Amino acid sequence: MKVIVSGGAGFIGSHLVDELISRGVEVHILDNLVSGKLEQVNPHAHMYVVDICSEEARRIVVDVQPDAFFHLAAQADVGKSVQHPKYDADVNIIGTINMLEACRQAKVRKFIFASTSAVYGNLSKDLLSEKDVSIPASYYGLSKMTAESYIRLFYELYRQSYTILRYANVYGPRQKPKGEGGVVAVFLDRIKKGGHIHVHGDGQQTRDFIYVKDIVAANIAALDRGAQETIQVSTSQRTSINEILGLLTDTYGISVDKEFTDAREGDIKHSCLCNEKAKKLLNWNPAYKIGEGLKETHAYHNELDE
Repeated sequence: MKVIVSGGAGFIGSHLVDELISRGVEVHILDNLVSGKLEQVNPHAHMYVVDICSEEARRIVVDVQPDAFFHLAAQADVGKSVQHPKYDADVNIIGTINMLEACRQAKVRKFIFASTSAVYGNLSKDLLSEKDVSIPASYYGLSKMTAESYIRLFYELYRQSYTILRYANVYGPRQKPKGEGGVVAVFLDRIKKGGHIHVHGDGQQTRDFIYVKDIVAANIAALDRGAQETIQVSTSQRTSINEILGLLTDTYGISVDKEFTDAREGDIKHSCLCNEKAKKLLNWNPAYKIGEGLKETHAYHNELDE
């Protein structure tokens, strides 16, 4: 099998590439390295430093003619999307359209898209399902929702098969310590440096934290399952920001000073996703509990200092 992973030098993408290569898959990566890192790229992958919005990226897809295309490349910073909505739309909407057109021309069997819980916005429900209305509270959520619509329409018009995976809050090794999505990496970075930790809002906001290896497993499952479906990939468990900080500091016997600051524009108070559809259609279950995932992530951060 031959696949392309856009964003394959990034946090989630590099883990996906590693797993695919371990299974004997031929992997090609498209990444402009704005947020990805060359040192995270598996040496057995074919690497192209290219922007997904470019004609060059389209030609590469057509030339490679992969069996499947994993589209993980994105502008994924909520704050940046609010400050720079045009850039966010260029990457997440125009870039996705460019890759969809390339996949149609290359007759790619399956287009697997990394979407987000941000499409729902601030819906006041304990557990969100794929049937719930999407009312994004940030341009990031809006651009991802729009990209989803293009993917569905490409199927209706051209029969380009797809699976849309809406991720909960992903954490794990290689995540950058920045942004709301990277809160675990941010906390570990601050703890390592022995400095103050700034918590946006009151810390009672909750998220559905899912370990990166569980996200990878869902992507692999989508190669053969979940065609023409939108599926949430999550733990269905709520964990507050304060609880995450408590787990990290209590587990490792480290005390830190917390400082609460104003909530950021576009941030969501609570987000938890039902994963029943993923269990049924992908034959997938999250393998990592929050404590286990945090332990592996902490170990990775410690290895960086050695």
